[in-house]
Amino acid sequence: MIGLLAKWLIRDSHRVEDPAVRRAYGQLCGLVGICLNGLLFAAKLFAGTVTGSIAITADAFNNLSDAGSSVVTLLGFRMAGRKPDPEHPFGHGRMEYISGLVVSALILLMGVELGKTSLGKIFSPEPVEFSVAALCILILSVCVKLYMYWYNHAIGKKIQSAAMTATGIDSLSDAVSTSVVLLAMVAGQWTDLPIDGWAGLLVSVFILYSACRAAMETLNPLLGQAPDQELVEGIQKLVMSHPEVCGIHDLVVHDYGPGRQMISLHAEVPADGNILELHDVIDSIEIELRQQMGCEAVIHMDPIVTDDAQTTQMRQTVAQLVQEVDPQATIHDFRMVTGSTHTNLIFDAVVPYGRKETNRQLAQEIANRVRELEGNYFAVVRVENSYVK
Repeated sequence: MIGLLAKWLIRDSHRVEDPAVRRAYGQLCGLVGICLNGLLFAAKLFAGTVTGSIAITADAFNNLSDAGSSVVTLLGFRMAGRKPDPEHPFGHGRMEYISGLVVSALILLMGVELGKTSLGKIFSPEPVEFSVAALCILILSVCVKLYMYWYNHAIGKKIQSAAMTATGIDSLSDAVSTSVVLLAMVAGQWTDLPIDGWAGLLVSVFILYSACRAAMETLNPLLGQAPDQELVEGIQKLVMSHPEVCGIHDLVVHDYGPGRQMISLHAEVPADGNILELHDVIDSIEIELRQQMGCEAVIHMDPIVTDDAQTTQMRQTVAQLVQEVDPQATIHDFRMVTGSTHTNLIFDAVVPYGRKETNRQLAQEIANRVRELEGNYFAVVRVENSYVK
């Protein structure tokens, strides 16, 4: 159904890299979610009233919260699509993350309230009437929620939306929780235990879990998470496809919302090259990154010596030495300054986060290893961390 609606209602629906198309997908899924969750709420509320089941009623209000979440998601996509203005020069893309966080908070609140109600039902149980109509409604609800999980997950992956992916996870949790309610209603016909209350409590636990998981999906981009490894590799491959570039380092990705990345990096170029020609190459790379990957890029040129055999050999030696400290470590901005009594090796070492040692301790360890090299070498090293794997 979503696929057909997308073809009918979204112009150039295959161009998901277009922010307008992406926004249209989010709004379409939000509208479909509002309609389906609204219908499920009405049907389950009717079934819960007829049977007197707190678990079914709790599941109904869970669908109501999902409908409210779809409204917030819809508004979030609309606001995220607003153009940049003087107060927000990088656009409003992060509103999508904020809307996802609001959705998570609403789901969390609903889970807490339903948990309280379910506990009351456990301590003061009431009889639950079996109803074929209620049974059919619950079975239909499970099928609808599985469908909602499928299309939210698929489109979330297609347009790379954390909010849509979180909505899909929530739909899958709803399908599981409704299945629990269904089994509890059937099992309640053969026992006097307060199964209904326990099922309602279990539903609330599922709701709380999905809320926490959805919150993390949307909170991480707001806090500044590491960029997607596929994006990093794509940037590296594009930049290094130009033979004038010897290497890159200090890559930083700033995320201002889906499809709104700004990157900065240092590109190593031969020190003896023509500065105007190299500058033209760098400009071309920035244009390619914008056109092919949708990233606004700022590239700093770092000149390195490439025509001196001794410097090249020593750079390789020091790079191997640093990798003995950490296999993932790299070096850049390598220079040799030869004096009358010793030679300074000046460079930056990049190590991944998670080391037990401080950067100062790592710098000292690297300096000690350089001191052990044959010859009178001293390391002037600055250790920095990188989130890029």
